[in-house]
Amino acid sequence: MNDLMKTAAMLCDMDGICGYEDDVRYCIREMVKPYAQEILTDHMGNLLVFVRGEKRRAAPVLICAHMDEVGVICKGYTEDGCVKFGFVGGVDPRVVIGRRILFGDVRGVVGIKAVHLTTREERKTMPKTSSLYIDIGASDKKEAQKKVPLGTYGVFDSACVRFGDGLLKAKAIDDRVGCAVMLTILQEQPAVDTWFVFGVQEEVGLRGARCAAFALNPDVCLVLEGTTAADLAEVDGAKQVCGLRKGVVIPFMDRSTIYHQKMFETLRKLAEEHAIPWQTKHRVA
Repeated sequence: MNDLMKTAAMLCDMDGICGYEDDVRYCIREMVKPYAQEILTDHMGNLLVFVRGEKRRAAPVLICAHMDEVGVICKGYTEDGCVKFGFVGGVDPRVVIGRRILFGDVRGVVGIKAVHLTTREERKTMPKTSSLYIDIGASDKKEAQKKVPLGTYGVFDSACVRFGDGLLKAKAIDDRVGCAVMLTILQEQPAVDTWFVFGVQEEVGLRGARCAAFALNPDVCLVLEGTTAADLAEVDGAKQVCGLRKGVVIPFMDRSTIYHQKMFETLRKLAEEHAIPWQTKHRVA
């Protein structure tokens, strides 16, 4: 496993839900110390790392990736001791049934009404979050309250593993891979003065990135981020959005932004000049 993959795997195994990125931030801070000229943590929790370039710039370049991950938060209890919860960040309820959850050192499993107790109409619809619960093994509501107090964050209890031909399965790939890439490239002196921002609370509304952008006022900003893909056998054409092993994705727009045309063309040309495989998103998603 190369160094980038090792770093990504190590970061993915860490827990850092939105608003509680402390452990990830501390780890990254220690890793960047030998290479940075300035390291700051702002009031939001963003880690701002300055690396002096070969050339000075009045306004720096900013490269950004986020440290936070999606998860759950305890919102209540059932009388028989299960935890009722809400999602922190965007999570599809269909994919969490049967998944393990970790509230600190308390483990649980996401459950739903048994299929033989559901109606035909219920089986045709996607389950609502309110119909799910987390079984933590408590005998009653009082014990559950003691084990997992209201407002306790929970993360997906999912080990990082390699599989197939160089593939990685893990929680928090979005966007610990971006953080790993930044940790790799900041070890070499950049061409110009550059701030590397390891952001917080991206999954609940790009909150950290907004603060960092206003504080640093960069001339150019590059975001290293995971993107959606549906490159499955039964999905045709543009619906796949992009594809695994087809290269980095350089988008020109998404649902909320049309990116700077000159920047898009510059990145495209650089990829082609250096024989770096690239693709764009075939569908705005």
